[in-house]
Amino acid sequence: MRVHADWLVPDWPAPARVRAFVTTRAGGVSTGEHASMNLGLSSGDDPASVARNREIVREAIPSDPTWLAQVHGTQVHDLDGEASPERPRADAAATSTPGRVAVVLTADCMPLFLADRWGRRVAVAHAGWRGMSSGVIESAVRALGSDPADVCAWMGPTIGPDAFEVGPEVKEAFENHDAGAGEGFSAGRPGKLMADLYALARRRLAKAGVLDISGGGFCTFHDRERFFSYRRVQDSGRMGAFIWIEP
Repeated sequence: MRVHADWLVPDWPAPARVRAFVTTRAGGVSTGEHASMNLGLSSGDDPASVARNREIVREAIPSDPTWLAQVHGTQVHDLDGEASPERPRADAAATSTPGRVAVVLTADCMPLFLADRWGRRVAVAHAGWRGMSSGVIESAVRALGSDPADVCAWMGPTIGPDAFEVGPEVKEAFENHDAGAGEGFSAGRPGKLMADLYALARRRLAKAGVLDISGGGFCTFHDRERFFSYRRVQDSGRMGAFIWIEP
């Protein structure tokens, strides 16, 4: 796996045959606010630059990834099913086929990797507050088809708790499914709250039965040198979170 030195390789207890990484802003050809490894086509970047960036990433993975049409929902696309000419509308993907690559794009939302302890099946989820509060994490865990106690998770770069200011409706959305979710929020400016997506994801994973949880500690908003952030720049680029089972 030829991964750029500045990209993130999870430090987690997944089997050696499970490979994963998250791109950062380094290693691409885009310029300006999209500099340099922007993998998203919807943020105003030159499509030729995005195409070249995807070619660069392709050199680090065993096959062409299946790009999703992400909608902040809970749908998990099974990469082992019949291929479709359209981009699947989903916010997570799972596979058991060696060499098949799952990917999500993020720019403040959390990329979440999942794998069973045998390396037989893997998944990645795009978990922003909307998808997370609606159950995308639980959907991705179920898509592995394993006892959750045999699943490990790694939380990638997301907007940090000191930067993610939200309204009370966000807290309500989480508490509708988990009365104790309020511990993932702290007081902000009048009428506002600060949300900790890492704490909220840990709660959702634990309630789903996944206790082997790694990662966290990043902030896409404040670490402008490494990460894109939609909250910081709305025409932001996108990082890619890639996972597969080694052929």
